[in-house]
Amino acid sequence: MPTYTYHCRECQEYFEIFLTYDEYDQRSVTCPQCGSEKISLRIEKVRFAKSEDSRIENLVDPSQLEGIEDDPKAMGRLMRRMGDEMGEEIGPEFDEVVSRLEKGQDPEQISREMPDLGDGPDDMSGI
Repeated sequence: MPTYTYHCRECQEYFEIFLTYDEYDQRSVTCPQCGSEKISLRIEKVRFAKSEDSRIENLVDPSQLEGIEDDPKAMGRLMRRMGDEMGEEIGPEFDEVVSRLEKGQDPEQISREMPDLGDGPDDMSGI
């Protein structure tokens, strides 16, 4: 059952009520503190679910790609954003590469120091 948060305009208290979707329009709600019917529904944080296409579209903004080949920190920030947008745990190797890039380490040096990166299903040899 969804939880709805209300604010009583009489006693200024906030309270939550559990209502089914059917009850929402049918049941009258009163303040449990003072019994007032002068209440207003409080809109809580709203989350928007993004499709995979929408997430990828946000990442393909050409302005985000400017200069990343010459700036390891910018490349690291972009990779961090990509990982966050995908919403999945990519793994400790990815986190280590991104952390090194964010510190300004050269991508070729990272590849030399982490030679096994391209051996698995998550081939990162293109860094």
